[in-house]
Amino acid sequence: MKLFCSQKDLDDALNIVNKAISPNNTLPVLNNVLIKAEGKKLYFFATNLEIAISCSINADVRGEGAITVPAKLITNYVSLLTDEKVELSLSEGMSLSINSSTSHTKIKCINADEFPLIPKIEKGDEFSIKSKDLYEGISETVFAASLNSSRPILSGVFVSSFDGGIKLVATDSYRLAEKSINLKGKTSCDVSSIVPARTMMELSKIISKLDNDDVKIHISKNQILFKVGDIDFISRLIEGKFPDYERIIPKENKTKFEVSTEDLALVLKRVSLFARENNNSIKLSVTNDGKLTISSEETKVGEEKPRSP
Repeated sequence: MKLFCSQKDLDDALNIVNKAISPNNTLPVLNNVLIKAEGKKLYFFATNLEIAISCSINADVRGEGAITVPAKLITNYVSLLTDEKVELSLSEGMSLSINSSTSHTKIKCINADEFPLIPKIEKGDEFSIKSKDLYEGISETVFAASLNSSRPILSGVFVSSFDGGIKLVATDSYRLAEKSINLKGKTSCDVSSIVPARTMMELSKIISKLDNDDVKIHISKNQILFKVGDIDFISRLIEGKFPDYERIIPKENKTKFEVSTEDLALVLKRVSLFARENNNSIKLSVTNDGKLTISSEETKVGEEKPRSP
């Protein structure tokens, strides 16, 4: 294997696939990224057996081949290179040589044959969504997913379809977040799947750096594929039935008020400094004269109460 490629493209690709690397992998090869030179492309693959990410960049391939390289090491090394072009080549003894005009290094590798097979998605429901809309939907729901693995169903984001769009829902049984996203064009898919929260968080990091591109989503019986440009992000789905959350959403409101999000966020940050000592409990009080009062009970470290005008 021998090729030349852009340092920036190489750095970007490595940072994308690194999101599939877990710190506690039991198999040494899972700490590596598979690099494959073929045709006029350099392909990258990484997986932790729950999620798998692949992408590709343009390259001047002089000799085809494949190898797996320690993901963290090569990513950190490439990020420190200043040359526009980098040469990659396989040397004897399963080592990857990385050459630039000012540096030369060798990294010990593992044979590509030991790398797990990249999963393929079976035919199923598919639809497209703008990356900006998907990013906002994830950001506004994933925080409510459970961090407790005792109830796996609640540790994911529920994705369901409705006429003209999809809904993203997450809950840990104490709080619940729902986001409806309208899709351009008609979609006949019938989606009802639970995507692991970690998948959604890692996906949001990738699409946050993109322009408002189309993200194609393919869902099979037990896997989901997010495809945008040359990036493929595959994840397993969580088995089970998501709770009937719509039953607990009140149909009528006893109290309703509107408030500035900036003002509310600032007050909540102040009150939360004291609420941490009181199981994060705060008190909201609304009066008919148009005032919202947010306060905490007195704790060992103090209390926060509004000041009367």
